[in-house]
Amino acid sequence: MIYLFYIVLAILVVFLSVKLSFYVDELDKKTNLSGAFIGGVMLAAVTSLPELFTSLTAILSLDKPELVQGNVLGSNIFNSCVIGVLVLGSIVGYQRSKISKTHKHTLMYNLIIYVLVFFAMLKPFELSFGFFNINMMTIPILIVYAFNVMTLKQDEQNEHEEDVKTNLSVYQILIRFALYSVALVSVSILLTNVTDVIAEKLQLGTTVAGAIFLGVATSLPELSASISLVRMGNYNASFGNIVGSNLFNFTILCFGDFFYSKGGIFMMTQEVMNLLIFGILSSILIWFILTFKKAKLIVGISSFLILVSYVASIVMSM
Repeated sequence: MIYLFYIVLAILVVFLSVKLSFYVDELDKKTNLSGAFIGGVMLAAVTSLPELFTSLTAILSLDKPELVQGNVLGSNIFNSCVIGVLVLGSIVGYQRSKISKTHKHTLMYNLIIYVLVFFAMLKPFELSFGFFNINMMTIPILIVYAFNVMTLKQDEQNEHEEDVKTNLSVYQILIRFALYSVALVSVSILLTNVTDVIAEKLQLGTTVAGAIFLGVATSLPELSASISLVRMGNYNASFGNIVGSNLFNFTILCFGDFFYSKGGIFMMTQEVMNLLIFGILSSILIWFILTFKKAKLIVGISSFLILVSYVASIVMSM
């Protein structure tokens, strides 16, 4: 029954994510905000809410910080895999689409934070603030994320390719967006507890369970929303959703580090190192996809290698 419950919750996550992507696309049509900002900040933050709340649940309720590392780093590799699948499935459509250059900047910030996370685990020096102790790298990670948001806000051109009218007002879109976001958070908290039970039943390591069951399940919003946006022809918001979600996910490690009072959340293990290495590789391959957009062979090979990286990251972490 626990596996059936997991599947039901995963289906709910997909449904809610598709609805959210619809309202994001409506907002893209209704406002002058760029698709890069809407997808890279607004949708990315919302589709990353499952990672945030499942991670907080893992810390505050289950006392299992290892789940957080596996969840975040595993989700990032799976999210990158989504780009590989989408591009392989529609290379021609991708090459014809308009993609904001700011996504490459976001990828650069992703790579910078991967390095910061590595040093946070290698030299876990902590800063003390009263009852709270945080890793020294937590602050620069948050600064890099904030800087990326400011960069996307400066990209003010709305790049949606179709001028399609919608009957909903901006206020109505935002209200529906908020309601579905709350529902997504609620389902995500349940999903964390179910994942913990499955991990114990299968006798999996906590980090591996986080990377496989929790990482995949909490990445379903990015998968569903991105597929939905691509079907609408909005590749720009779709890419922004993925690379923006990956960047936002790193801030979850910071929140986890802040709230976990029993020690540091950045812990170096072989499983975590595998996730870091393949996460960096996947980010570099996405950079190739964006940089050599018109070169079909390079785009195809890079997309395929992203899928290989995801599979390898799971196999080597078992």
